Amino acid sequence: PAAAAATWERIFQLGYHSFPRAPGHEDRTGAEGPHGSSVDIFINDTVDLALDAEEGSLSAWPDGSMVVKDAFDAANELVLVAVMEKTAGAWVWTEFDAAGEPLFQGAPRLCTGCHASGSDFVRSFDLP
Repeated sequence: PAAAAATWERIFQLGYHSFPRAPGHEDRTGAEGPHGSSVDIFINDTVDLALDAEEGSLSAWPDGSMVVKDAFDAANELVLVAVMEKTAGAWVWTEFDAAGEPLFQGAPRLCTGCHASGSDFVRSFDLP
């Protein structure tokens, strides 16, 4: 889909590898579930600024939030890139294989079912 291809182009134009690392993920960390054996997690400035909010002051991540996860297999080979982007109060998930081919985009039950346990659907770190 064209929207997924645009997401792929946008994360590289934004230089997501230069984004701040997610709290608790300052380096590559082990992973459980469908996202490989280890992950690098990057957050955009919107999330980074939100993390500075007073504890308990946010009930949801703001629109414009983006979390990008590079997932690696046991041999440290990139296997997928997962993007969560919040727009108009809703998260959109886009997942790509290592070559940048989109696997899906939207809010599939596969994502929402697992991420529902997270802090406004973000499982890797909590809202402030």
